[in-house]
Amino acid sequence: MAEQTAPFQQLDFLYIPSRDVATDLVYLTEVLGGRVVFAVEAMGTRVAAVQLTTGPPLALLADHVEGERPILVYRVADLDAALAGLRRGAGSGSGPWRSLTGRAARFKRRAATGSRCTS
Repeated sequence: MAEQTAPFQQLDFLYIPSRDVATDLVYLTEVLGGRVVFAVEAMGTRVAAVQLTTGPPLALLADHVEGERPILVYRVADLDAALAGLRRGAGSGSGPWRSLTGRAARFKRRAATGSRCTS
């Protein structure tokens, strides 16, 4: 069997479900020493990004994300190719992968892939 390598370039974000973004933001900044990158409340949703290290990943707190587990958001060079390869590796045509463009299936493990926009 051929060895499969993951298409990930780096882990950019931990997309973390939060029942109380404001309280979680205080913990990540005042207790853990993180730096607020942004905090937004709009259209009934609260989202905040916190930098905990000098490099990625950013911690993204979001009250609209279901479940208890964070979503790992990886950067890939080619989104369509990465998703196709991950789906092939899952054997059934689907897997625990979610794209930032909305193609998704829900599973116990959660991850997302995204390609960096360039202009």
